[in-house]
Amino acid sequence: MKTQILKNKEVVTMMEFLYFPEDKTKYIPAVLSLLIFAIGAVVTMYLIHKSSKKEEKRFNDQYEIQKDTERNS
Repeated sequence: MKTQILKNKEVVTMMEFLYFPEDKTKYIPAVLSLLIFAIGAVVTMYLIHKSSKKEEKRFNDQYEIQKDTERNS
């Protein structure tokens, strides 16, 4: 555990896992990778939604054809 001493008082910091660099340019790769993955997630969800709509239309068309043939019989 890290400790800091301020004017003869011991302050214990419990957040050793947090890292905030002084040089803010170190955030650039993290932000870029976050944007890439977020954009990828949005594109993936769009493609899944589009595919789902096509499959739903195909199912409804097929079901209507079967339903019509059963009525005519």
